[in-house]
Amino acid sequence: MWQRLLLSSALVFGLLLGVAATVFGYSNRTSVDVGWSVFHLYGVPLWTVAVVPVAIVLVCGTVYHWYRSLYHFTEHMRHRRRVHELEAELVELRGQLDHLLEMSPQATPAKQATLEPDVVPATVPAPADPAGSNGSDKLRGKTSARRRVSLTPAASATEEDGTLVNGSTDTTPQTEPVQET
Repeated sequence: MWQRLLLSSALVFGLLLGVAATVFGYSNRTSVDVGWSVFHLYGVPLWTVAVVPVAIVLVCGTVYHWYRSLYHFTEHMRHRRRVHELEAELVELRGQLDHLLEMSPQATPAKQATLEPDVVPATVPAPADPAGSNGSDKLRGKTSARRRVSLTPAASATEEDGTLVNGSTDTTPQTEPVQET
């Protein structure tokens, strides 16, 4: 929005400057002599003395800004090309990662879950109650009350052929809680 406002105001300013230069040129048609040290011009119209330097400054400013915008445009294109290169590299790396993890692109989370084997953590027997260093029984009573009990059966995980992970073929779940430390 601001860029449109600036462009339209620059157009209006340029039109007004052109009209003012035209009126000034028709009003001052008398000839003058212009001289700078050794450089002399004779019979130059008065309007050229005022309008030509303004026109030269405007043309030089325009060329300078076009050159600077060309530099920014080339930088933009270089960055855009680099972004495309990095996006292509990202796609390639994602493909390599999928290949490494042996995942198909159409795999859904349900299909991926069936590809991974069921892993059941091994049950560790509860350690014996540690004895106090000075022989007190207070420590023994506190540690036995802090044991954790898991309500998940330990032998419910089965392999693909129907045997349990621990090697038995009994499929009835164990209902006794497993103690964890």
